[in-house]
Amino acid sequence: MMDQLAAPFKDWLKEDILKYLGFLMYNYRVMDSFWFINVENRHGLEEACKINELVWGKVGNLAARDLKERFNITEKGIPGFVKALKLFPWHILVNYKLTERENELTIDVPSCPAQEGRLKHGMGEYDCKDMHRAEFENFAQVVDPSIKVECLFAPPDEHPKDLYCRWRFTVEGR
Repeated sequence: MMDQLAAPFKDWLKEDILKYLGFLMYNYRVMDSFWFINVENRHGLEEACKINELVWGKVGNLAARDLKERFNITEKGIPGFVKALKLFPWHILVNYKLTERENELTIDVPSCPAQEGRLKHGMGEYDCKDMHRAEFENFAQVVDPSIKVECLFAPPDEHPKDLYCRWRFTVEGR
């Protein structure tokens, strides 16, 4: 499968591959935005949030599994989680601020494209806490089932103007 996917790029220059990766990342974000907005427009914000939670919970699981396999990530605990997370497209798009300590990781999100896009268009923030909890919990469980996820704050919670959400990951029993 990888040979078939890589075939169109075998003669590309590094710069072209990087430009194409930029396009793919932007397209990933745009697709996610329009998917959510259209579900919201047809079924309401509450239902869109519920569906988003189901989708991103599955995305977290599949992405972690695929990243572990493709990049031979065998580490457990916070180091393994961080290694996989740094390859996850949404981390790259959002540029999470990671603070790693022994058996603990904090993720800060000072800039959120989804929330900022909604605010720019007068839509207001949406409740993304349950969706990200499902995404992070499923991602973490694939890396190491002993990783626990805690949301310190995320929309709809009040948050500082310069920080949308903060998440803490700890390794149980260590």
